[in-house]
Amino acid sequence: MPYAIIIVPIAPLRATAAHRSEMVSQLLWGACVEILSTSSDGWVEVKNQYDDYVGWATMSHLEIIDEGLYRAKAIHYTASWSNRVTMNGLPMQVPFGCLIKHYADKGAQWGDIQVRFEDPVKAVMSHEPVDLEAFKATAFNYLNTAYLWGGVSVFGIDCSGFTQNVYKLFGIHLLRDAYLQATQGQVVDFLQQARLGDLAFFDNEEGRITHVGILLNDEEIIHSSGKVRVDIIDNQGIINKDTGVRTHKLRIIKRYI
Repeated sequence: MPYAIIIVPIAPLRATAAHRSEMVSQLLWGACVEILSTSSDGWVEVKNQYDDYVGWATMSHLEIIDEGLYRAKAIHYTASWSNRVTMNGLPMQVPFGCLIKHYADKGAQWGDIQVRFEDPVKAVMSHEPVDLEAFKATAFNYLNTAYLWGGVSVFGIDCSGFTQNVYKLFGIHLLRDAYLQATQGQVVDFLQQARLGDLAFFDNEEGRITHVGILLNDEEIIHSSGKVRVDIIDNQGIINKDTGVRTHKLRIIKRYI
C-alpha cells in the first residue's frame, strides 16, 4: 500500500468515509500514514504510523510519499503555538508539536512539496533522562486548551491526546487511548510515591478506564476535562479546584520516565 504525509494543519480522522462521521482522532501536519484502502469519492482509509490508529481521511489532506520518507525518524517538531511555514511557496500556519521528518537548512522535501520553515523548530528531546522542568513547561503549553473529543492539538485536545502529545516530544511513545496507555509503563503503588510526569488513570462505574492525566506531584494533576486544567488529586480521585466537586475516580498510576 502507498504511504502519505499530512499537508494540512490538522486533519480529522473519521470513523467512516463521511464528513458527518464521528471524528475518532486527528492527524497533525507532517504525520505519516499508510493508505489501507480507497473509496470512489476521495476518501482513504489510513493507519497512523505513530500509534497505528485507523480511520478515514480525505485524499486532499495527503501527499503521497516514498517509503524512505515514511520510515525516516522525526527528530524535530514545531515549537511555537502557531508556526509559519510555506508549502511550494504558499503560506500556512501549523500548530505546536507537529513532528518533522527530513528537516535540513530550514526546509524539507515531502514528495512533490517543498516545505520552508519561517519559525524556529526544536529537536525532539531524549527520554534518558527527561528534563522534568521542560516536561512540565511542555504540558503547560496546552493549559486552557478546550477539550475536544478526538483532538490532539493546542486548538482542541482530549485527555489521552494531551498525554500522548506531551510525551512524544520527549521521545516516549504512548498509544492513543487512555485504556491503551494504561497497559504501558510501570505501576506506582501509592499516590504518595507519585512524581512529576507519572500518569494517573480513572475509570467509570463499569470499571472501564476512560480518563488520564499527568501528575504534577502527589496532590495536583494537569488533565483535559472541559479544558486543560490543573486540579486536586487524592487517593479517591480528582477534585475540581474551582467547584470542589469530585469528578473522576482513581484507578491506577503508571510511570514512564
